[in-house]
Amino acid sequence: MAAEQGLPVGGMAAVGRDRAVVWWLALDSVDPGDWPRLRALLAAEERARADRFHFERDGLVYTAAHALCRGLLSAATGLPPEGWAFSVGAHGKPEVLSPRDGPQLRVNISHTRGLAAVALTAEHDIGVDVEWLERHPHVDELAGRMFAEREREQLAAVPDAQRIEAFLRFWTRKEAYVKAIGKGLSQPLDAFSFELDQPGIHFADPNADDPARWHFDEIRPGPEHLLALAICHPEPARLTVEIGPAPLAYLTSLASEISSSETAEPGRTSRR
Repeated sequence: MAAEQGLPVGGMAAVGRDRAVVWWLALDSVDPGDWPRLRALLAAEERARADRFHFERDGLVYTAAHALCRGLLSAATGLPPEGWAFSVGAHGKPEVLSPRDGPQLRVNISHTRGLAAVALTAEHDIGVDVEWLERHPHVDELAGRMFAEREREQLAAVPDAQRIEAFLRFWTRKEAYVKAIGKGLSQPLDAFSFELDQPGIHFADPNADDPARWHFDEIRPGPEHLLALAICHPEPARLTVEIGPAPLAYLTSLASEISSSETAEPGRTSRR
């Protein structure tokens, strides 16, 4: 682990000021018997919220996203998953309350039908967005209201059969950027733009932000999903980003440790 970044030695995810990790979890890769273990990683209020979803699939993907978040934080630091607490920014962006002796960890989560993801780094703004490719949004209407002119032009040039995927490629990158800066709905989506097949971001107002400070990644975690990542960094060339499927066995082992410790403590009962 990168001890020079101020994080404890012994974690399985190397995260620091110049390193970021993204884990995703496809719901169809989770065995039915693993769901109680993932649920055990959540705080009580998170479990209660998962139970309030009308559709079971929504509760499961919420569970997966928050289990990933706590699991990745523990993998990076060696601290227990149940010990993490979060604050909420002015525009609703959650921020992890980091240990006093380490850097400020920055985390972001996203979930869509069938997939959850979490992104973690230290000190720098980070945002992740995932989308299900089988969505059928009103592409022309949404692009007309929310995309920059250059993005609308590119979208119009895409063959009809590829237009939804092209729209979602723009959308995930735009959402990742907005989530990174933490401004929520107050950030107009047409104030910045992307090129469909080129890296980088462009701003309508050159004083709004500096494109050279931003790193973006776009991947396909599977045939039905897109994932986009945005990180603000003073020197993006120094960044190392690890993106891959979450180690499900590690997550379930964390849950087993929680259950064992609770069973061993006098006067307490296990959650399971």
